[in-house]
Amino acid sequence: MNASYPLKLSFKLLAFAPQVYVKDSTGTQILYVKQKLFKLKEAVNIYSNDSQSQQLYSINADRIIDFSAKYNFTDMQGSNLGAVKRQGMKSLWRATYQILEDDTEFFTIQEENPWVKIGDAILSEIPIVGIASGYLLNPTYLVKKSGTDQVVMKLKKMPSFWGKEFEITKEDSGLQDREEQIILLSILMMVLLERQRG
Repeated sequence: MNASYPLKLSFKLLAFAPQVYVKDSTGTQILYVKQKLFKLKEAVNIYSNDSQSQQLYSINADRIIDFSAKYNFTDMQGSNLGAVKRQGMKSLWRATYQILEDDTEFFTIQEENPWVKIGDAILSEIPIVGIASGYLLNPTYLVKKSGTDQVVMKLKKMPSFWGKEFEITKEDSGLQDREEQIILLSILMMVLLERQRG
């Protein structure tokens, strides 16, 4: 994927099904993400843009709603690209996800500072002050090579009233195209899951 970073993610407001627009640094839409409603197993379709004329990928949970479900990525030829899996108990305190290829972890996504999420949850319950929490407290998620502290990508929630905007930066120019592709799909699924958690 030859994307021009940083990438901007924004959620569509007032939509029944979660929808995400992804634009590159020039403002060109490069991906459109739509989560299917009323599915026992979560399912997400990813298109080249919001016309939905060209589907690029699909993401499907391996089981009915489960805190530790694995989300598998496939392209339109049906080829398995990889998967992302939330680490159940670990994620109660700090959101932690494994990025898998052939069921082997090769990257992880981890919330940088879990106190930010807790502060955001507390402030959002306070009248008037809660409106500003989206400007004051914005979590960051780090993508690292498995077993190392090497950050290869970073996702940051941007200041906004509705908490609907995020930015992805690429920290390692040596990423292979396939690695970048799997990481971006993992980040997109993680954002959908973390927004469900609040």
